[in-house]
Amino acid sequence: MSEEKKKPTPEEKAKAAAAAKAAAEAKRKRMEAGAAQSAQGDASAEAPSNTSEAGTEDIAKAKADAAAKAKAAAAAAKAKAAGETGGDADAKAKAAAAAKAKAQGATGGDDAKAKAAAAAKAKAQGATGGDDAKAKAAAAAKAKAAAAAAAKAKATGGATGAEAEEPKKPSPKQPVLDKIVKVITEKFGTDVLEDSYINELSEHIPTLIVKREKWHEVARFMHDHEELAFDYLSLSLGVDYETYMESLVYLYSYKHRNNVCVKVKVDRDNAKVSSVMDIWAGADWFERETYDLLGITYEGHANMKRILLPDTWVGHPLRKDYVQYDEEV
Repeated sequence: MSEEKKKPTPEEKAKAAAAAKAAAEAKRKRMEAGAAQSAQGDASAEAPSNTSEAGTEDIAKAKADAAAKAKAAAAAAKAKAAGETGGDADAKAKAAAAAKAKAQGATGGDDAKAKAAAAAKAKAQGATGGDDAKAKAAAAAKAKAAAAAAAKAKATGGATGAEAEEPKKPSPKQPVLDKIVKVITEKFGTDVLEDSYINELSEHIPTLIVKREKWHEVARFMHDHEELAFDYLSLSLGVDYETYMESLVYLYSYKHRNNVCVKVKVDRDNAKVSSVMDIWAGADWFERETYDLLGITYEGHANMKRILLPDTWVGHPLRKDYVQYDEEV
């Protein structure tokens, strides 16, 4: 048999089929048309050029089978790719839906939180309102009770709530004041004193206001009397109250360890009062200073003249109506 009419052997057929299958799988990932054409070209290249017509038919059949397989593989790959694409799309869609649901859930949570906060606020306001109402009711009840107690006290002639409070404790110096007043009034009568009180703002010192025309007699009596014995004058000064002035002395008893303040009211237009320099020698410079700065004249003083300012000075600087004579000074 000549080589032209020789049929392909089974090995050659198997080899051709394997080559076609390998070429189809290698080109499966390419585009469908290119993969099929490449498979056909590879099959033609591997076939022997000197086969017979019958071998050519078998080779063509093998080529057709290989092309079909390649086409099927390409279709499968395309379907798989489409499936993957669809899967990705579905996954993305599911993820987007889940995110949207989560966002809506978060928004709902925020709404719930807002509602809860509003409810708590309303509850707090209600509680505050309740407290205010309770406070008002308590205040009203207290006021009503106080009014009833006051009415009852008034009806029975008793003291009101304010008057029923514990009385103010007397000053520890009150017995000293009472004794001084008793001794003086027994000698000169009650009219000699304009007033007597405890000056709580000045260490609770007993204070007397003696009538100006009786001052020197009372001063001598307070110095000489055994029950008073005010043998030391610690201070003497004057004060201008605009409508009147006062001359004050602070006395101390070394015998009884008591002190007292005595005031004498003086007319501003006729500022004169008796000097006590002859009773307490320490009053000398004090009275001169008061005269110098306030213009109160101490009658009976041994040397009634200025002590701080020159004799040529016009006016008395501590008077409330003082006008400076020389503005350049």
